[in-house]
Amino acid sequence: MKKTKTSYSTFDAAHYLDNDIVIAEYLSAAVEDPNPDVFIAALGDVAKARGMAQIAKESGLGRESLYKALSSGSHPRFETVSAVLHALGVKFTVEPASTH
Repeated sequence: MKKTKTSYSTFDAAHYLDNDIVIAEYLSAAVEDPNPDVFIAALGDVAKARGMAQIAKESGLGRESLYKALSSGSHPRFETVSAVLHALGVKFTVEPASTH
């Protein structure tokens, strides 16, 4: 019996981030993770989906600086994260963790 070799393409979340509601839900879920790298990776996915060059321009960051800031293991400054969120058309919202 001949074995069939199965190949899979790499999952890329950016392919599914095609509207503002999905993007906001994706980032909201990522920010809930206790590992801050998850949120930075999600922010990178969204920037990639929207176009890194466009987000770099709208955030006032150089394209290479944006890639570096959103790369794995990076620790971008709050100002950088805030500028990227603004360029993406989303914002942070703070609410109580519990209602009691």
